[in-house]
Parts: sequence; C-alpha cells; structure tokens
Amino acid sequence: MTQIKQLVSQDEFVGFYLLKELEVRQTNSTPPKDYFDIVLSDSTGQLSAKMWDVSSTDKETFFPMGLVKVRGIVQTYRERLQIKIGQMRLATPEDGVSITEFIRSAPIRPIDLVHTIKNTTASIVNDEVRTIVEYCINKAEEKLMHYPAAKTHHHAYYAGLAYHIVRMLELGEFICRQRPFLNADMVRAGIILHDVAKTEELNARLGVVSDYSVPGKLIGHIALASSWITEAAIRCDIPLESERVLGLQHLVLSHHNTGEWGSPVQPQTAEAVALHYIDSLDAKLQMVEDALDSTPESESWTPMIRGLENKAVYRTPV
Repeated sequence: MTQIKQLVSQDEFVGFYLLKELEVRQTNSTPPKDYFDIVLSDSTGQLSAKMWDVSSTDKETFFPMGLVKVRGIVQTYRERLQIKIGQMRLATPEDGVSITEFIRSAPIRPIDLVHTIKNTTASIVNDEVRTIVEYCINKAEEKLMHYPAAKTHHHAYYAGLAYHIVRMLELGEFICRQRPFLNADMVRAGIILHDVAKTEELNARLGVVSDYSVPGKLIGHIALASSWITEAAIRCDIPLESERVLGLQHLVLSHHNTGEWGSPVQPQTAEAVALHYIDSLDAKLQMVEDALDSTPESESWTPMIRGLENKAVYRTPV
C-alpha cells in the first residue's frame, strides 16, 4: 500500500486512506458540474485531491472520516502535489484495515503528556495561580488526551494539543533559567492555559477537526480561556481584582500578539512577551518538521508552508 509520504508527481497508485475532509463543489463550466474537493490522509501525511463528475450516489456514499480505497494519479498544481482520483470506494471489513492505522498521533503517549502537564501545574508555587490552572486543566482533561492543537496549521493530530503544551513547557523552562527576571509560575501557567480552551473551540474526533464549534465560531479559544480563568477565580474564592487573575487573563488574551491574529491586546508584561514567542517558535518549527516528515526524502524542497508565509523549506543535506 502506497503511503502519502511516498507519493511523487506522476505516480499512479492504489491505496487505502482516510477521507479527512470532503466538500462538494461545482466547476465553472456551463452547466456547472459537481466535484469532490478532498483531503486524503494517513499516518504519514495528507494531500489534497479532486474527484470530478461525482454522481448523486457518490454524494450519498462518501463523508468525512470514512476509510476509502483510491486509485489515482499524483499531479502538480501551483507547485503543490495534488491527487486526481480515478476510482474510489468505501473500505469494507474484508479489506482488513482499521481507521486507527490512518490516524497520525503525537510521538509521546497522551497519558505521559497529560501527566507532565499535571506535574508542572503542581510545581507552581503561587497558590492562586496553581489553583486556577488546576481548575482549567480539570475542565479539559478528558479532551486533552486526544485533541489536536489546530485544524491544519500545527500539531493537527491526535494528542497534538498536549504535545504542543509540553514542548512549550520545555522551551519555557530553558528561557526562565536563562532569564531569571521572568516569573516562572506565570510563564508555566500561561503556556498551559493559552490554548486549553481549544478543547471547547473545536469539534474533533481521533485527532481530526471536523469543524469549529458554535462557541468556537462566536467567541474563540482566546476569549473562552479568559472566561475560564474568571470562572475558576469565582468558584475558588479568588478575588477577581487579584493581580494574578489579571496577569493570567493578559497572558491568554495577548498570546497571538495582534488583533489580526485574534488577540485583543498585545503582550505588555515580560511573561506575555515570552509566551508569545515560545508559542510561535514551537508552532513554526512543528510546521517545518511536519513538512519535512511528509515530503519524500528524494525531494529537496517541501511544499509551500502556509504558516510560514507560503515559503518552502530546503532539506539540509546530512
């Protein structure tokens, strides 16, 4: 079976894949014709695909998160690989494939990731900060075991959110040792809380986001996390005017840095500045790592990476 990572331009192939995304669209022809705009994925990566001239039966047969057997050819479109599907059918029990074989997951066990997050939370010295973080983690714990950190950009796989948090904690520990003027409690807390409400913002199954939830669309994870901090303070009898409550809210609200990226305020404390760049560094390096991992070793350049201003990355020779 051909894996996504192994596919190169002009390859003709047959294999089983996960229908990660599927949308019915129409061509610009007269009269317009329906086609499927698809993302096929497996444990090694994902590629966009097109299936032309779909029938009404096709539209009643294929849905996201289904396993399919595909016959297709790999083409290059606007400097990106894209699959043209010739034939597609649903996988059957006789095929002997399981959906778990096609799910990409964090390289560390989810239970170990969540254990690290909880241990770090327990190490926070300030009582108010630790209590608020514990409250928020308890709200999200079940979903932290499997939720991705995003729909597409970075850590978009099973337990990706917990993996993102743990990798950021490792960066944060180093920076706090190097820059002892930083309040380590607030840096740790900001890292754990900054994306925790993505467990409410996203609808996800097996690490794949199907859509944003209604709260996700109307409010977003940044404002949701800030409201969780307020809720935690009220429930745990911590004064809302506490500088720790205000500081945690500022960390969450400013971590995207600009309004264009979703933050209503820019970082204005040392810890908030650190959090923004720790988050950005981990996310962007993960985008690079994912692109390199999913690009055939025979290719010197990755496809364009949207989160890096649509730049490709060159594979440095060993």
